[in-house]
Amino acid sequence: MPMMINVDFSTLKDTAKKPKAFVLSFVVTWLVMPFSMAMLAVFFLQHVFTSFILPEDAKQYVAGLILLGTAPCTAMVFVWSRLVNGSPNYTLAQVALNNVIMIFAFAPIASLLLGVADISVPWETLLLSVVLYVVIPIVAGYFTRKQMLTRGQERLAAFLNHLKPYSVLGLLATVVLLFGFQAETILQKPLVIGMIAVPIFIQSVMMFTLAYVWMGKANIPHNIAAPAALISSSNFFELAVAVAISLFGLRSGAALATAVGVLVEVPAMLWLVSIANTTKHKFTLEK
Repeated sequence: MPMMINVDFSTLKDTAKKPKAFVLSFVVTWLVMPFSMAMLAVFFLQHVFTSFILPEDAKQYVAGLILLGTAPCTAMVFVWSRLVNGSPNYTLAQVALNNVIMIFAFAPIASLLLGVADISVPWETLLLSVVLYVVIPIVAGYFTRKQMLTRGQERLAAFLNHLKPYSVLGLLATVVLLFGFQAETILQKPLVIGMIAVPIFIQSVMMFTLAYVWMGKANIPHNIAAPAALISSSNFFELAVAVAISLFGLRSGAALATAVGVLVEVPAMLWLVSIANTTKHKFTLEK
């Protein structure tokens, strides 16, 4: 979903020259988040709630949460960053870095964790999903932006403004269709929805707390620490939903679990945004 961001692209190189926040965010986002989500999913859905969920259903829900945890957010974080007055240059650079890492890391990490959870998936389907939902949009966006810039920055801004409502409608249509196909399950098993939401919410709070406190200890200014922590605690649910549907089907438990991620993320992230804003005084001055 395109976001209109007032970014001075000439300063992106300067942002990259201060790698501490990038390193800390990388550790939390790629070395902690996927594995903690998998552990929380298995712990709650296959152990704590085992009396309420059939084993085969639990396995599907775990698969969906693993896909969520392996895909860091690349769109809504711009909204969260603006709500905490985060550095747009840092946010853009971190999202760009995560997109590049996702091309190479999503399929191997997802395959590893799904395998550990005894969930077999075709490796080729994972790779194809990365190509379709990550590589092609990035390449298309790059060349579209490059072409538009030949006609001026104003033309690019006008083009993005023209696309914005269609991208929002596309996202809403996807979510509506997904919930429509899962409506029977949602209405008949609200307790299951609540149980799936538990590890997702705990995961968001844990990752935010880890990244936010760690960056505070490292004296990283708030306008970088806050968006970095929010990036580390949110998910690219569009990718997770698409991959879950590709691997398991539209009516699968995995697709349902990723849809629950959509329901949980927005209120959870808004709450974390409020925490970041009320604790701003504890950080160093913005740079």
